Amino acid sequence: MCVGIPMQVLSCEGITALCAGRGGERRLDLSLVGVQASGTWLLAFLDAAREVIDAESAARINAALDGLEAAMNGETDLTRFFADLIDRPPELPEFLRGEPR
Repeated sequence: MCVGIPMQVLSCEGITALCAGRGGERRLDLSLVGVQASGTWLLAFLDAAREVIDAESAARINAALDGLEAAMNGETDLTRFFADLIDRPPELPEFLRGEPR
């Protein structure tokens, strides 16, 4: 399984960027997203940036990853990690909604 990790660009050099995120700094391949300015948030998979994301999305993803880590450590109350999902019904992504039959 591949898990996306939010990382923030510190500096760019050609089609790579030095980025900071969970676990420290890494150099990411920017081939799929193009050169990005310092401060830009990226979703990284296997040392490659796959998507440009905003700071709010980065925070939600990091909270979910914290929740995953907590669950792996035996915690059972994970509500604090998924505040964006509490007190709302589940929603299908728009492309799956289609027309009602």
